[in-house]
Amino acid sequence: MSATTTQFQVTGMTCGHCEMSVREEVSEVAGVQGVEVSHESGVLRVSASQPVDEAAVLAAVTEAGYSAVRA
Repeated sequence: MSATTTQFQVTGMTCGHCEMSVREEVSEVAGVQGVEVSHESGVLRVSASQPVDEAAVLAAVTEAGYSAVRA
């Protein structure tokens, strides 16, 4: 089974610590296998074995203190 990747645009991140906060929260979402995030571009890529619950990812980003939209 191939992984699916979903991309989001995150606002409010300014440094590596911001990336770490988002990565930690999003990695706890059920089914998430990989998280790539860049504070420079604001891009968050979530890979999973099946389509991921976008609402759960957005809630995780909010929990980390940032806002995101599906890109």
